[in-house]
Amino acid sequence: MDKVISFVLVVFICCICTGGNGQSAAGEIPSLKTVFKEDFLVGAALNRHQVNETDPMATACIARQFNTLTPENDMKAALIHPEWGRYNFTEADKIIAFGERHQLQINAHTLIWHSQLPAFVMHMHDKDSLQRFFKDHISVIASRYDGKVYSWDVVNEALNEDGTMRKSLFQRTLGDDYVVQAFQLAGQAAPHTKLYYNDYNIERPEKRAGAVALIRKIQAAGVRIDGVGIQGHWHLGRVPLKDIEESILAYAALGIDVMFTELDISVLPDPKGVEGADVNQQKGYNNALNPYAGSLPDSVQQQLARDYENLFRLFLRYKDKIGRVTFWGVNDGDSWLNNWPVPGRTNYPLLFDRQFNPKMAFNKVIALKTGTVTK
Repeated sequence: MDKVISFVLVVFICCICTGGNGQSAAGEIPSLKTVFKEDFLVGAALNRHQVNETDPMATACIARQFNTLTPENDMKAALIHPEWGRYNFTEADKIIAFGERHQLQINAHTLIWHSQLPAFVMHMHDKDSLQRFFKDHISVIASRYDGKVYSWDVVNEALNEDGTMRKSLFQRTLGDDYVVQAFQLAGQAAPHTKLYYNDYNIERPEKRAGAVALIRKIQAAGVRIDGVGIQGHWHLGRVPLKDIEESILAYAALGIDVMFTELDISVLPDPKGVEGADVNQQKGYNNALNPYAGSLPDSVQQQLARDYENLFRLFLRYKDKIGRVTFWGVNDGDSWLNNWPVPGRTNYPLLFDRQFNPKMAFNKVIALKTGTVTK
């Protein structure tokens, strides 16, 4: 009986991400990584439970659908470097092992970011102390994983919406050149690793101009920068296709890789005063901001599918310039948008629903390559 149960479980897990409204005549839906293998890598951000393989359904879906991963939190400074002089590599090492086990390229996230810093760093008020942390943090972590990760988001979200430098702890204490210095240190510590700048809204003209200027500054200093990550946190019916297209061309003209690194499309209304994807922006809950707590209306599903279809059509047009498209989460239940900018909501921003079934949006994206929309 145990053998029968085991066999049924294996068969069930192998069918994950193959049922529901994405089922093909052969009983399996296509794999994103296979369908787009000649175009660009397709990945997802993974949380700790997924890396630890606590949910067989999640593991099966990740292994089947994606060929690259980004750790959602466990390589950020607060978790990997919790105290002065003490690093905690346990969870980060598990990420490396997970990637090797499932043949997933690892894009490490992130070395320098103004948010999710260790408490001891937030209390640093002198330049010498912060400079020492800055140098040690980058050098120790980047060198440890050189050759084990494909890339690092070296600096994350250094710009304001108008393209000026964000007045972060690093900018205030170390000056505008801290970004150049971060890439220089990362290049020295990790010569076999791609080095990227990552930010949200850098497809918008003003912020894009700031990002282009920042990248040119790094290049003018003779410091290596290999690519830029456009996060891609967009909204239903308002995906800025023209700005995205112009940004692909502008960044590619700098001679660097272009990636879409944190893709999702929120279907929920944003409260007033929220712009971009700043994790520090939080608003209170009310029912009007959570209109689809039970299920998503078909009309909204259709609009989400059109948005993803148009977006991937654009990606395919510039596939010679785009190296990777990474979703920020595996299925709707994983998404950070369920709790940002308003905690406790039910959002539906990804290609797979909460049971790992492919959505209408998945089918539309796949049909761009196969010419067939599955039912």
